[in-house]
Amino acid sequence: MTAPRKPPKSDPLYVASLEKGLNVLGAFSTGQQHMNLREIAEACGTDKSTAQRFTHTLSQLGYLEKCAKTKRFSLGKRVLELSFNYLRANALVEAASPVLIELQRATGERVNLSLFDDLTILYAIRQSSKREYYFSTLIGRRMPTWSSSGGRAMLAALPKAEVNDILKRSDLKPLTPRTIHDPAGIRKKIAQAQQKGYALTVEEGVMGEVVVGSAIIDADGRPAAAIHIAGSLGEWTADKFERKFGPLLAETAQRLSHHRFPNR
Repeated sequence: MTAPRKPPKSDPLYVASLEKGLNVLGAFSTGQQHMNLREIAEACGTDKSTAQRFTHTLSQLGYLEKCAKTKRFSLGKRVLELSFNYLRANALVEAASPVLIELQRATGERVNLSLFDDLTILYAIRQSSKREYYFSTLIGRRMPTWSSSGGRAMLAALPKAEVNDILKRSDLKPLTPRTIHDPAGIRKKIAQAQQKGYALTVEEGVMGEVVVGSAIIDADGRPAAAIHIAGSLGEWTADKFERKFGPLLAETAQRLSHHRFPNR
């Protein structure tokens, strides 16, 4: 579960009880589809009585659903509605959608848009190819910024001090046996992305997968998002994939960069 950003305890507007309620929803980010009260309480670091009050309220509001037989909870359909409301109000996602559809048709490979969120990236658009695994088709999935091609491309657009801070706060745990996870190696990949305009990862997120990613820079010069093109090493060598799609991806990201995308 991604740790929530917490304001200073002295913040008079901060509502701690609201945080606790949202932490109940966040407990399901561990991948468990169904959880009982004890499991939810443990995941949130609270007692069972408190968990019971929050789960009851969230169930009444539709953000959790409770199985009458097992008494276990799962996320409710209102959570999916929140995702829809976010995406339809995000001007960057709206502007990028037709561009990514065009890019997927031109390449025949999976094309994704991820949003920069400090230590992680968050997938907001996923244009699938003919061969996919289940998680690669879902929006809302988080990946570490430091290990993903799009994340490294976005880090390449940040000041060095900010990159160092993100790496210091990140859990540099490898996702696969091929994940480059030592700070020096990561910085080298970021430097390459800065030079080329895109980053390349080979089996660093999923075995058998090669990915190029390029950052979308906002009107203030900050990385806002990244476009990824992912292919199979069963069909491509890493070098051929990079030569064919890296420059194209960088050009596409450049088309979407330096615009102001206000949330409506």
